[in-house]
Amino acid sequence: MQIRKLYRTIETIASRSFTNEEELLKNVLQAVIRNEEISMKGGRLWKFDSKTGTYALIFQDGEIERIRANFRVKVKDYPIFSELAQVRTVLAKEHDRYLRERGILKYSATGIGEKVQWRGKTLYRYMMAFNADNIDENLTSTLNIISAALNSALSGKKIERQARKLEAEMDKAREIQRSILPQHEMRFNKYELYGVSLADLVVGGDFFDYLQFEQDTERLGVVIGDAASKGFSAAAQALYVSGALRMGFAFQTKIGSLLSRINSLVHQTFSEEQFVSLFYCELTDAKNGLVLFANCGHNHPIIYRNQTGSHDFLETTGQMLGPFPEASFKTDNILMNKGDVLLLYTDGVSEARNEQSEFYGERRIVEQIEKHHKNSAKDITRLLLEDVQTYSASSEQADDKTIVTIKRVE
Repeated sequence: MQIRKLYRTIETIASRSFTNEEELLKNVLQAVIRNEEISMKGGRLWKFDSKTGTYALIFQDGEIERIRANFRVKVKDYPIFSELAQVRTVLAKEHDRYLRERGILKYSATGIGEKVQWRGKTLYRYMMAFNADNIDENLTSTLNIISAALNSALSGKKIERQARKLEAEMDKAREIQRSILPQHEMRFNKYELYGVSLADLVVGGDFFDYLQFEQDTERLGVVIGDAASKGFSAAAQALYVSGALRMGFAFQTKIGSLLSRINSLVHQTFSEEQFVSLFYCELTDAKNGLVLFANCGHNHPIIYRNQTGSHDFLETTGQMLGPFPEASFKTDNILMNKGDVLLLYTDGVSEARNEQSEFYGERRIVEQIEKHHKNSAKDITRLLLEDVQTYSASSEQADDKTIVTIKRVE
């Protein structure tokens, strides 16, 4: 039988849907035996059991004398089995008395599936052994093709399973990520808020949240954070910190105490390399527009003054969360007047790069606020994000991007 035709035959069988890989291997073994061009009388499928150090018979078919069910051969009695990892197919004389009594004086075996380690030996998870009128070197080529085709098919199916599992996990991760992000738009007393977060990967370490306790009209917590790691690890850390903040806010804990407690939890739960930068502020119902805040090593939010057209940066008041368990966190405050804009962002915005690897920078963020400050919080956020995306469209480097705009409208 032509090599390519044999390979294609096995590929066709393997492309069908099977409940497990053993069912696939049984079907291929049957097809090989029944193919007149290959001239196999019968065959058996064996599976390695690492607990007993044996290959157990799991299937047999063809014009052969049947071996008793679940018959096993010990690897230590067949040193040639360990050669399969290098040569794929072996031909040898049978020396087991029980098998010789059933007419198996010579056998051919080819390795199938993943390779496993056992007591310093590398062994295939499965073996296919065939009976033919002429078991000689001419059979080796055919068995090698069968092994190669099956191993390719099993590998492909494993990748497909992993891809489906990963896709399901990614869907779940997206749902988890969405669960920690609030609705974009929020209205609190004299303030309107709009936030958006775009993950560079499937999920990211950026997050923001609006914290309000049982229709509390006196204060609204607003947080934006950035976990230092990437992907699922960062998303898990973001979820952890976001949940801790929500719980602490519900108990009406003071800002400094709340952040100290979360810092201690992050230090205990994650490695030192997995820190979180975070900016937290509380909008109040005070007529003077009092806003309390703490900046834990985060990018400096920008406060734009409507009356003067000036702006300031809100400096850090404490360390990042995680690496420094004994750190203390101070609070500061600003007053927001009608028309003032407070813009929070992560470094994926300010450090977005163009094709020449130049940062977008804080100056451009300020320019966008100056240009659009009379617009709604929603429009300011979206127009800034659109400008950043356009600026960095040609760059291969990217990061999560999160923006929260707070505007006093009354």
